[in-house]
Amino acid sequence: MSSPQGKSADRQSRLRVLVVDDDPLVCRMIRDVLRPADILVVGEAHNGRDALRAARYYNPDIVLLDVVLPGLDGITVLEQMVADDQLEAKIVVLSVRGEGDLGYLALRKGADGYLNKELDLTVLPRVLRDVADGGAAVSRTLTADLARRLRELPEASVGMRPVRSVLTTREWEVVDQLCLGRSTAEIASTLVLSIETVRTHVKNIMRKLKVHSRAAAVEAAERLRVGDALQPGRETQLPAEDVAVSVS
Repeated sequence: MSSPQGKSADRQSRLRVLVVDDDPLVCRMIRDVLRPADILVVGEAHNGRDALRAARYYNPDIVLLDVVLPGLDGITVLEQMVADDQLEAKIVVLSVRGEGDLGYLALRKGADGYLNKELDLTVLPRVLRDVADGGAAVSRTLTADLARRLRELPEASVGMRPVRSVLTTREWEVVDQLCLGRSTAEIASTLVLSIETVRTHVKNIMRKLKVHSRAAAVEAAERLRVGDALQPGRETQLPAEDVAVSVS
């Protein structure tokens, strides 16, 4: 890595961005779009662990973070960056996946935006400047989905727990991963469990919920959460999200 000396003076005049993507071509395309707008790409990282090291080293204004990364996945990297008190960067998540559950999860985990890679890259400089000024990089599609989730509270249930449940805390953590569509191997990596332990948890979940598939287990778990949220006198709090529409 090159030395970030002089970045304090540079920060006053130029927005500094770290690009994290496993595809060097994507990094190059982003760099080519940002350069004419006088936005400086201070570095690139192509896997999760290098992303964390680069963020600590460069301390950029904004991190453009891909979701799918070798080693640590983008959501895990996001969580660790948000938890790092020494990092001041805004974090905008990039993904080729849809903007529903994954976009909502990224925002809940502390992202300042969630962008689909299909967006017109020519708007990226404006979007990043909006984020640097305190806005959020959220498409109209995702904004509409967030509004729907607030209207239909049970839909925003990942991480929510019923007061009383036949499932253990660890089993609910596995259910949350199932809700996100993650495979057995991905769940094992995220929760730091063996694949066999995850399989055992899934079997126990299906047995306790009296279902015979993962999809049915997710539906049954959602019904438990819905029933708990609708109990009289039961208040369910969601994190407030100040959403600014920065992408048309």
